[in-house]
Amino acid sequence: MLASSAFAQTSAPAPNDSASDTAQAGIVQGTVTGKDGEVYEGVSVALSIGAVPPRVQITNGEGEFTFVNVPAGPFTLTVSSDGFATQTASGVVHPGETLNVPAIVLLMQQATTEVHVSAAQQQEIAEEQIHIEEKQHVLGVVPNFFVNYAKDPVPLTARQKYALAWKSNIDPFTWLLNGAFAGIEQADNTFAGYGQGAQGYAKRFGANYADTFISTELGGAVLPSLFRQDPRYFYKGTGTIWERARYAIATTVICKGDNMRWQFNYSGILGGLAAGGISNLYYPASDRGNVTVTFENAGIELAEGAVQNLFQEFVVKKLTPSARKIGAP
Repeated sequence: MLASSAFAQTSAPAPNDSASDTAQAGIVQGTVTGKDGEVYEGVSVALSIGAVPPRVQITNGEGEFTFVNVPAGPFTLTVSSDGFATQTASGVVHPGETLNVPAIVLLMQQATTEVHVSAAQQQEIAEEQIHIEEKQHVLGVVPNFFVNYAKDPVPLTARQKYALAWKSNIDPFTWLLNGAFAGIEQADNTFAGYGQGAQGYAKRFGANYADTFISTELGGAVLPSLFRQDPRYFYKGTGTIWERARYAIATTVICKGDNMRWQFNYSGILGGLAAGGISNLYYPASDRGNVTVTFENAGIELAEGAVQNLFQEFVVKKLTPSARKIGAP
């Protein structure tokens, strides 16, 4: 029921009505209800006839309205109330007729709700997402931090990008993996300029870890903060296999900006080039690449990135226990 209001007629018959006109007038009455049949009290009902100013009534406790002395002819009823969509009904009343208008159904007005998230709230949501991402390990071991599985992701602040990159670089598995690569290179005498023995292994391990650290910091924190881009892979998970594959491959050259819009991935591509150029500072002179080699290696990294993204889209989530539980944060 709407707010209570006494049944009242707020306007009088037109001043030029004569006794003859009154004798030929009719009555228009009806009820205002909801879609489930409930009656609405306190609803405004306006009766319009030609150019004569509308006569207005308020429905009574039974949702009823009654207009008397209605001149014969066509009329229009306009029913309105706050929070409801205005309804109209029209008809023709004949001389001396009491016309019962079919129940007028008043429907709730559809409202548009806008949710505004403040910068502080957005940062809190991002923190929650990072806490979730920092627990993501493939098979419970391999870090899988730079992947977002949330349905409604929010951008990271510069501080959060650096925190995520640092967390990845100091993860125990990162150290073990670089140690393993250094051991393989030692056995194959890769980068012979480093020599053998403990010193040679330490140099190889240092070079491998430096590659990982510099690449992660540049591509995951420094450049994304500079270009205001998000370094994470945003899991799609829906659509056909082809649509998901195309999405995964495309994200090697495009990424989401901090405005959550897709743009060219300056951070990832320039990060790879920069990391390759910096590596020439600590690799043996005989194994340093020229500019051409650096660009070739960057191209190879892009291809490897496409394969990694495909793996992320179709396989990794199934192997990451915490990720399988993630919905919207």
